Amino acid sequence: MILVTGASGQLARRIITHLHAAGADVTEGSRSPASGGRTLDFDSPAALDLTGVETLVLVSAGYAEDDVVLARHSAVLEAARRDGVGHVLYTSLVGAGDHLGFALAHRATERALRRSGLDWTIMRNGLYAELVGALLLWDEGGLQSPFGDGHVAAPTRDDLALAAARVAAAPGRHAGSVYELTGPPFTVGDIARELDAPVQDLPLGEYRRRLLASPALLPFEPPMLASIATSVRHGFLADHGSDLTGLLGRDPHPGVEAAAAAAWLQSPQPA
Repeated sequence: MILVTGASGQLARRIITHLHAAGADVTEGSRSPASGGRTLDFDSPAALDLTGVETLVLVSAGYAEDDVVLARHSAVLEAARRDGVGHVLYTSLVGAGDHLGFALAHRATERALRRSGLDWTIMRNGLYAELVGALLLWDEGGLQSPFGDGHVAAPTRDDLALAAARVAAAPGRHAGSVYELTGPPFTVGDIARELDAPVQDLPLGEYRRRLLASPALLPFEPPMLASIATSVRHGFLADHGSDLTGLLGRDPHPGVEAAAAAAWLQSPQPA
């Protein structure tokens, strides 16, 4: 049986869909699973139950401070050892993102996984194209962007999910592998052309000020998002040396289309 964690999230949901389509024996794990799923609360280590799981797809339990994320991941890996899980596939962060504000938790989890004694595969995902688009801002004049003219090799979330599903369906072929997964690079200018919208540069200082003033963001989120902006702006996430084509058996879909669709959802669309 394959168990995919974080089943309420968009990446995990797509992985499960692709595994179902391939006829795999898969179940979902989350705090509140749908019918037939397994309850997994990473913040309650003693209650974690991974018995009967042959392959665990550990979708990063981010969106928290590093110590919280690492405690969650450590608890899952300990449960995997205890309950005899055969293989762990971890969705990590692309190597070019080592300087991002949320990279440490990923690299520490990779280290823990290597030391765990479990068979493992690490999927180093590039920034989702959908995330890049969703982080753009709008005003009455069009798009506002903190990304400058920087290229970003952002793949679509669905391509990453399909790659993970294919590895999870035959994990023995991928044991000990670290895959770097990026897509065709694009810029905010490319997104703007897709939307036929003008784009205005947003200086990093002004972007950070807006992040810090937002009541919707948790304390760890402004530095995380600011690190994405400066990394894209200065070309540190533009590398397209990717294993994604080989895993998919085709070229990745252009991320710019998914980014544009996500940006449009943030726009002040007419009623």
